[in-house]
Amino acid sequence: MKTETLNIESIKEFQQKLSSLLGVSGHEEEVRTFILEEIESRDLADKAWIDPLGNVLAIKEGNVVENRILLDAHIDEIGFMVSHITKKGFLRFVLIGGWDNRILLGQSVILKSGNNQIIHGIIGSKPPHLTTVEERKKLVNIENMYIDIGMTSKDQVIDNHINIGTVGTLYSPFVEFPNGMVRGKAFDDRTGCNVLLHTMMLFKENEHFDTILFNFAVQEEVGGQGAITGAYKLEPTMALAIENTTAADVPGIRKDKIPVYIGQGPAITVADKTIISNPKINDRLIKNAEHEKIPFQFKKPRYGGTDAAKIQVSRRGVPSSVVSVPCRYIHSPNCLLKLEDIYHTVRLVEAFIKNPEKV
Repeated sequence: MKTETLNIESIKEFQQKLSSLLGVSGHEEEVRTFILEEIESRDLADKAWIDPLGNVLAIKEGNVVENRILLDAHIDEIGFMVSHITKKGFLRFVLIGGWDNRILLGQSVILKSGNNQIIHGIIGSKPPHLTTVEERKKLVNIENMYIDIGMTSKDQVIDNHINIGTVGTLYSPFVEFPNGMVRGKAFDDRTGCNVLLHTMMLFKENEHFDTILFNFAVQEEVGGQGAITGAYKLEPTMALAIENTTAADVPGIRKDKIPVYIGQGPAITVADKTIISNPKINDRLIKNAEHEKIPFQFKKPRYGGTDAAKIQVSRRGVPSSVVSVPCRYIHSPNCLLKLEDIYHTVRLVEAFIKNPEKV
């Protein structure tokens, strides 16, 4: 491993770039363009292309053609879609992906217009001083919220290329915290994309025997469609989904209910709501992590779900598991994680591919 390729500064740089891109499920153009350009400009793969659904697929050929390891990370993020424009220029919307509705009111948002301009807005509802005591005790429904983009008529909104079907998401700038922590939007799963890109950089320099397949997948947040088509095309013999996962190591959570902890390295999934991880894949992860002295933890079952559930049933079946970077406040515009956990996740994926323990 060469330190000029894998270091915290490079990981932070890519995390910021990837986080800042807008790529709501089904509208991932900006993200896939960035990723494909990085792969091609750095010559990181023997072949890379965009498939008909929008996945970025890549292949790094190995010497052992019968072993084909798929690394999957999804490029989409949760967001919203404009569903109605009022006469006075306010936007009604529906949610895309799994939001916690409690966090939406008063949030800053960004939308991408039809001519690729970023439009800023605010999520609002009936002002609190005009509501009753009983109304203030209730969670505001999505149908009672709107987005204010500062325009005064429907015509003005349309003239600015905002229409039914325009997408956007909550906005928060990337910020570096003390102690190697960073905050930003869309860490789920731009963090996994970061891991895949750094893995590709390492194996540009380091020998590998198995063929490595990469799927930067679309539409995970709405059903994993990109994982289905990508795995079918690439025909892996084993797979890892690389993800962010919920670090609930915060006040008010019982210790036995905390899925993972920030700062304790990558989390290996034993089981989640959608998959029982393949024991042989996990054994290879664990033994090679121990061999390379890489810190890791187990994600407590059975929270969440990932692309691995779709990959494992591709064609005749693909032994699969999940490796995740712990992240607090996931599925919000203010995700928080530790850069060292990304670093160790890259190291774990590298060790799994190199397989010094020959598992």
